[in-house]
Amino acid sequence: MQRLWVPHRMVYVADHHQPDRTDCPFCAAPARTDEDALIVARGAHSYVLLNLFPYNNGHMLVCPYRHISGYDEASAEEVAEIGALTQTAMRVAREVMGCHGFNLGMNQGEIAGAGIAAHLHQHIVPRWASDANFFPIIAKTKAMPQLLGDVREAIAAAWPVDPGPGVQRPTGGARA
Repeated sequence: MQRLWVPHRMVYVADHHQPDRTDCPFCAAPARTDEDALIVARGAHSYVLLNLFPYNNGHMLVCPYRHISGYDEASAEEVAEIGALTQTAMRVAREVMGCHGFNLGMNQGEIAGAGIAAHLHQHIVPRWASDANFFPIIAKTKAMPQLLGDVREAIAAAWPVDPGPGVQRPTGGARA
């Protein structure tokens, strides 16, 4: 039997703590640099970052800056921007990564599978015709062919210069 060691996943697997406002990674991310937080775009009401524990390469999350847990709590501006950022992220992922499709979704509440239930976030998971194989089923391991930093750099570089009202190209710095 062969083994593929992925010790970095242990942080995710072992931590069953649900963060609140005091330790929420989605609240902390915008204050960090884009590179450190894996942010690919910042808007007026929400931002896009790579998932630290991705299902596939290019797995992005769209999060409002406000610490809210449910989609029904989001303002009209937040909903509109989350939608616009999702569309742009899909276009950029197709261009940069050549993906064939996407899984989009929001897990609302811990019981529904939200890893961070207290802060609303939408998943954008790029999919390819050949991205599923026996590894996740037999070995409970997902092979990731690109490093997060490389994926972030490629997506951020391809993000449109004028992606729409209130949406900014990432600069590398923290949110102003």
